[in-house]
Amino acid sequence: MVLSFFRKGPSGLEHVVSRAVGMLGDARHSYDLATLALLTGTSADAVDADIRGTDERIDKTAVELRSELVVHISVQGTMDIGSVLGLILLINKIERIGAQAKNVLDLAEAGALLADQPDSETLLAERAEISALFSEVADLMTEHDDARFEDLRQRCALLQAAQQEKIVEYIHSNEPGHVVVPRAIYHRYLKRIVANLFGIVLAATEPLNDTQPGALTDIDE
Repeated sequence: MVLSFFRKGPSGLEHVVSRAVGMLGDARHSYDLATLALLTGTSADAVDADIRGTDERIDKTAVELRSELVVHISVQGTMDIGSVLGLILLINKIERIGAQAKNVLDLAEAGALLADQPDSETLLAERAEISALFSEVADLMTEHDDARFEDLRQRCALLQAAQQEKIVEYIHSNEPGHVVVPRAIYHRYLKRIVANLFGIVLAATEPLNDTQPGALTDIDE
């Protein structure tokens, strides 16, 4: 089932979608800053207030939109129930991405620093690839396309598998804990961020079937 805002004509929910896209833009901003602090020489203190303020704005918007959707159902009845459920799911997932970006900042503030490492170039390229997914997801939230959805699904599944492979590698590493533990935690956060990005699109296209074989759709911190 595709959400009603993918169909022609007003559903009364278009402004909710627009604000959700804005939330996703805020989540991307937090992700970009937090990973910059962890992977480069950028001071975590310099971006702390921005990230935490953005996360508060995301949470505030999520509360407002969920309340508005409850009112919508109470007024319109069950006609838009599938769309409302899908919107609530994707709003929750955006909210979790904001929290996960804040977790990356917490990692940097705890003293983890992955700058100037032999694999820094790879880590920064991975960071950019995931950042670009935010824009693709925003596009698919407002205009669904089966081919783009399938392409996104495959790439997200590969990214999640790559993060899990790194986590397992660090679990079995002989490197000191202060080296491997921050890296394993970071890749766990990335895996969850990618999972929730794909989960946003899945919630928009199949709101009553929020699972997909071979892909994690995680809303936990």
